[in-house]
Amino acid sequence: MRVIFMGSPDFSVPVLEALVEAGHEIAAVYCQPPRPAGRGKKDRPTAVHAKAEELGLLVRHPVSLKGEDAQREFAQLQADVAVVVAYGLILPQTVLDAPIQGCLNIHASLLPRWRGAAPIHRAIMEGDSETGICIMQMEAGLDTGPVLLREALEIGAEETTGALHDRLSQMGARMICAALEKLPKLVPEVQPEEGVTYAAKIDKAEAAVDWTRKAEEVSRQIRGLSPFPGAWTLFAGQRVKLLGARVVAGAGAAGEALDDALTIACGEGAVQITRAQRAGKGAQDGEVFLRGHPVPKGSVWGA
Repeated sequence: MRVIFMGSPDFSVPVLEALVEAGHEIAAVYCQPPRPAGRGKKDRPTAVHAKAEELGLLVRHPVSLKGEDAQREFAQLQADVAVVVAYGLILPQTVLDAPIQGCLNIHASLLPRWRGAAPIHRAIMEGDSETGICIMQMEAGLDTGPVLLREALEIGAEETTGALHDRLSQMGARMICAALEKLPKLVPEVQPEEGVTYAAKIDKAEAAVDWTRKAEEVSRQIRGLSPFPGAWTLFAGQRVKLLGARVVAGAGAAGEALDDALTIACGEGAVQITRAQRAGKGAQDGEVFLRGHPVPKGSVWGA
């Protein structure tokens, strides 16, 4: 099929690679424009942009698709279908209607649960036992279109957003190839009104750990915000980013270290920190972190 691919971050790259490997003709790749990044604040292309250039594909990165010129250029590609995954721009109806078989979105949740910007983070933070991928026909509404394919997977007890992100990306790549192969035979499933939830964009204000909360809630916060933006707490007057945690047995004053192995008491129960990062340093597994930054029993986190 002749495909327009629309995506920007790392999550989208395996999908583009899978489409090329499956033999589809990529008419063009649309992604977000390069933006300043790094210490030098030089313009850096998105992960999809870099991969598309490596593959020798036509890349376009308009700031908006609302203009007539941008919409005309899109239509002139005469695509059979557009595949959209974490693109980052709203598609006007003219764009949605341009490909012969419309625009298909790869969404990382079991719709209608977790429509919106941060479905992977929210699934972990809210304690969902499973999530998955939906291949959806796009409409003007936010993730409201009928679902063509869906597949669920279990969320691990200690899984982080980063790990789940990678599993879902590979799943989406596999599923979109299957969807394109049998597209005429797929029956669209209208999303039910019941069970709709919205995955709001993650706010950095959500990242400070409140040790008075239950251990399960603290663990979900830490894992759901790992690796970005990273939950954090204060220890010895310095901010420490917490990137992995598990719920363990234990009780004490909220924020108190219950041993010398990063077991921290919560309002109810305790968590063990399995991965952490000091300011200006790289992320480290718990035992490595402790070698250079001991956390003695009885010390207090968050003070």
